[in-house]
Amino acid sequence: MRIGEVAERAGVSTRALRYYEEQGLLEPERTASGQRIYTESSVARVQLIQQLFTAGLNSQLLATLLPAIDARHIGPGLSERLLAEHTRIESEIAGLQAAGRRLAALIGLVTHPDDMPCPASLDEAVAGDLPVFERTPVRPSRRVRVV
Repeated sequence: MRIGEVAERAGVSTRALRYYEEQGLLEPERTASGQRIYTESSVARVQLIQQLFTAGLNSQLLATLLPAIDARHIGPGLSERLLAEHTRIESEIAGLQAAGRRLAALIGLVTHPDDMPCPASLDEAVAGDLPVFERTPVRPSRRVRVV
């Protein structure tokens, strides 16, 4: 299978496939003229690589992790690295959730003005009894036909 077909089936660009090859994450066969030839299993491999990138892992870790996945054995050192990555991601999630609460408090202040003074920080607004923005589902708008 040629690079364009793998890219299309896996939902990535051909440039991404070349990058995976440069990083040692994907090893296509080569024709006599040097063109890349991929196997059917390459599509699943590219999808796995994408999932691992989406999980926040970098290409250096993937280069170590993929052979371990293939061998169906992840040693203690690699396991510790994965646990550290998980802890890092959980910390980032907590930070984003806190930022989301602050933004909701700010939107609440803006959309419900009253006689209360602005808080010194958004953390005060989150902790206090100030109105907090609640996201409501957006209804599809009706199209109005102008005649």
